[in-house]
Amino acid sequence: MKSSPFAATITVLALALWAQSAGFGQAPAAAASKSDDVRLTVNGNVDKPLSLSLADLRDLPRQTLVVMNEHEKKEETYQGVPLAEILKRAGVPQGTALRGPALAMYVRAEGADGYAAVFALAELDSSVQDSSVLVADTLGGQPMPEKLGPLRLVVPHDKRPARWVRMLRSITVVIPSQ
Repeated sequence: MKSSPFAATITVLALALWAQSAGFGQAPAAAASKSDDVRLTVNGNVDKPLSLSLADLRDLPRQTLVVMNEHEKKEETYQGVPLAEILKRAGVPQGTALRGPALAMYVRAEGADGYAAVFALAELDSSVQDSSVLVADTLGGQPMPEKLGPLRLVVPHDKRPARWVRMLRSITVVIPSQ
C-alpha cells in the first residue's frame, strides 16, 4: 500500500495533536508551576514565622559558595541565601543579642524526605564563627536538580556533607526545655 504525502502530513498532525492533549511537551510549564508551590517554612521559637517561596528567596541578599562535595568528589558552585539572613528576618537572636539562654537554642533543618540535621544557633551566627551555611537554590548556575532540591542546605565548613539537607522544606528554632 502506497502512502501519499498528504496522508503522511495528516498522520503527523494527528499525532502532534494527540501528544499535546496527552500532556507531552508540557514538562517546563508543569515544572514551573510545581516550583511556584515550593515553600521554606521558618517556625518554632521565632518572633516572626516565615513561609518563603522561591521568588521570595531570590529577592533576599544572595551569596555564592564554591565548595568541595566529598560525596561527589568534585567542586560545586552553589548560590542562595545565607541561613543567618533568613533567621535574622524571623527575629532570631544574633550578634550581641545572642547571649545567655539564647546560646542554648538550636536550629533543626528538615528535608521533604524526613532527613534532618541540627545546628547550635551560635554555629550559624557570624559574630561567633564563620559558618557560611547557605540555603541554595542553584547548583552550577542552574536550578537545583530534582533529587537535591529545589532547596538544599549547604554547610561548607563541615568536613563531610552529613548536614547538607537536600529537598529542604523547614527550619525550626528550638529552645531546649530545662
